[in-house]
Amino acid sequence: MSIVYINGASCISVQDTLQENFFENLKPENSIPIVKAIEPNYKEFIPPAMSRRMSKTVKMSSVASQYALKEAGIENPDAIIVGTGMGCSQDSEKFLKNVIDNQEEFLTPTYFIQSTHNTVAGQIALALQCHAYNFTYVNTSSSLEFSLLDAKLQIQDEEAENILVGSTDEQTDRTMELYQLHNIIKKSEDFPVDFLDSKTKGVMWGEGSSFFVVGKKPTENSYAQLKDIHITNKLESDEVQNFTEDFLAKNNLNNDDVDALILGFSGDSESDVYYTKAMDLFPNSSLLHYKHLSGEYNTASGFSTFIACQILKNQEIPKVIMINSIAKDSIRYILLYNHLLGSDHSLVLLERI
Repeated sequence: MSIVYINGASCISVQDTLQENFFENLKPENSIPIVKAIEPNYKEFIPPAMSRRMSKTVKMSSVASQYALKEAGIENPDAIIVGTGMGCSQDSEKFLKNVIDNQEEFLTPTYFIQSTHNTVAGQIALALQCHAYNFTYVNTSSSLEFSLLDAKLQIQDEEAENILVGSTDEQTDRTMELYQLHNIIKKSEDFPVDFLDSKTKGVMWGEGSSFFVVGKKPTENSYAQLKDIHITNKLESDEVQNFTEDFLAKNNLNNDDVDALILGFSGDSESDVYYTKAMDLFPNSSLLHYKHLSGEYNTASGFSTFIACQILKNQEIPKVIMINSIAKDSIRYILLYNHLLGSDHSLVLLERI
């Protein structure tokens, strides 16, 4: 099977990840329940008349996709695939509010049209005038992984050569209120939180947009090889180690071959046990975490994939994400493990070029 490469990567997040030297300025956050993305000046990328009609997630994705495509040297991809957990929830809330306020009469269709999950992929295609395959995956925390898997299979089946793959999720006031009522987001009194040894339920919620150009051939700017992806909806905590080792064995690797393991510790005392179980398998690997930088959200794994790409390319691990003190001279394989509150588990294996 042909090798699949990540040739472009871009991220808008709680960190200032659009800056070239962002690795040096990563700032952990553990004191507030909800953290917001650092957004660029959209006027530089999107005409103001268009920008006013776009929700936050569409604007973030438009900019992130432009960065990724430019880096990969691609003007028009052979496919656009986007993963999202909540979609354009900002416009969904506006439409539902109009329904209530206007007693279901005299409704403008704009918010409804723009509230669908595939709006992001559609808007990017319109901007690029791209008439190719356009698809959106809505699979909570494994939405990006399904998107990457689709792209990988298309390239290996020679149906495409360069594919734009993205993940995006935004915050909205009402949704955040509901998450707090359901104790998905930690209570204010539970902060500050120790992400690696939390005693309370709930998470710190974030948002962001990450885009990658996946290609059949490497370029000068290539980050990594996308080796394999494995996804499962449900997993018991005592099954994590078999789940991980079976995945590595399928790729002819053992635990010691993994140079760095990136885990999604979210600060939720109930579900972080999965990461602890996985961590025990890798005593000789660099153990890393990232949700103290990005917050938890449906497609937070986009942030970790972006970080993993930077590590493989630069052969450098920021101290702020390290759990242990192991730092190898050469980093070849990175394994990413993520889930959302105990559901939708995914493993992604990346290899240095």
